[in-house]
Amino acid sequence: MKVVVGLSGGVDSSVTAYLLKQQGHDVVALFMRNWNDASVTLEDECPWIEDSNDALMVAQKLGIPFQVIDMSELYKERIVDYMFAEYEQGRTPNPDILCNREVKFDVFMKTAMSLGADKVATGHYAQVTSTVDENGKEVFHLLAGKDNNKDQSYFLCQLSQDQLSKALFPIGELTKPQVREIAKEIGLVTADKKDSQGLCFIGKVSLPQFLQQQLIPKEGEIVEVFKDSPLFSQEVPVFSSKKEELEFLSQKINYKKEDGKVIGKHQGAQFFTIGQSKGLGIGGHKESCFIVSRDMENNILFVGEGHQFPGLFRKALKINNAELHWVREDLRLQNGESMEVVARIRYRQPLQKATLYQFEEAFYIEFEEPQSAMAEGQFAAWYKDDELLGSGVIA
Repeated sequence: MKVVVGLSGGVDSSVTAYLLKQQGHDVVALFMRNWNDASVTLEDECPWIEDSNDALMVAQKLGIPFQVIDMSELYKERIVDYMFAEYEQGRTPNPDILCNREVKFDVFMKTAMSLGADKVATGHYAQVTSTVDENGKEVFHLLAGKDNNKDQSYFLCQLSQDQLSKALFPIGELTKPQVREIAKEIGLVTADKKDSQGLCFIGKVSLPQFLQQQLIPKEGEIVEVFKDSPLFSQEVPVFSSKKEELEFLSQKINYKKEDGKVIGKHQGAQFFTIGQSKGLGIGGHKESCFIVSRDMENNILFVGEGHQFPGLFRKALKINNAELHWVREDLRLQNGESMEVVARIRYRQPLQKATLYQFEEAFYIEFEEPQSAMAEGQFAAWYKDDELLGSGVIA
């Protein structure tokens, strides 16, 4: 089988290529050049040139063909411009999820197929299996990686059945220490290379500095809301339907300036996100202050003190039907149906017990326990056991 590997210059994709070669496949390595502007990356992070050199050395060591493809224009259009637009609207995007859906498993996959590939492989810690349904149709299952500390199924939560049918994740059944051990044994230059951090394919960036390329700083006020605010002691109304209850539970509080006290200044609400505590420059508190809301129109950040601040928590979230995605289309809920699942709203968050509800107007996830720092624009993903069934953008 001809397999094109997205060789990134890291240890995970290096071992992916090696394992496929060992299995007897015809392996071709492609390095995606997705970013050219070094001015926004932090100095201690390797630029793409070093990564491509490492990828080339790995390909030479394994004796497989190697090519660099420039996707920087497409990446800017589909990922970076999307990020700027989302932050400007006061939402919190996840570029890694979009990068997988729009770049790696779309344009990159199509490029690979045009080279005659049967499958595309990446160094993700996830697994794909398939079964055949009663109609003889093959159904693909996206499973969590074996290494709980590295499971990356969440980042693949927007993939389709068609994309999964062409995807391979050879290291999904290994742990990270096992991957590094294999790389050391065969003498790969990437064996001890640190994991990349920050934005997908760009590296570690100072997010405010990155966003300031397009979003203009504008001074605004930081308003502290207090735990004893009457906003947190309102009586819960009696609901006439489950949908009405879910709509109430998923609503965020709309704070006003008079609900708290001005305690500082910031350089633009668009540079911050819900649940953030760093970079606020607030002192004089026993515990850290966390952002609980952003008023984009008036450029105000609302903060509360402590991890357990009541304004940080919500019991349900809403997803607009247009931003709902089922990996397992055959399990999609119909109007009025519900399903018990486990779900997460961010990478590495332990899975939480929850129930899905589908209504004609919208889709809701109600959690057994209230969840901290839900931010509009984040992706929620839901699972049955270790299989990822679907995802959606938090409204």
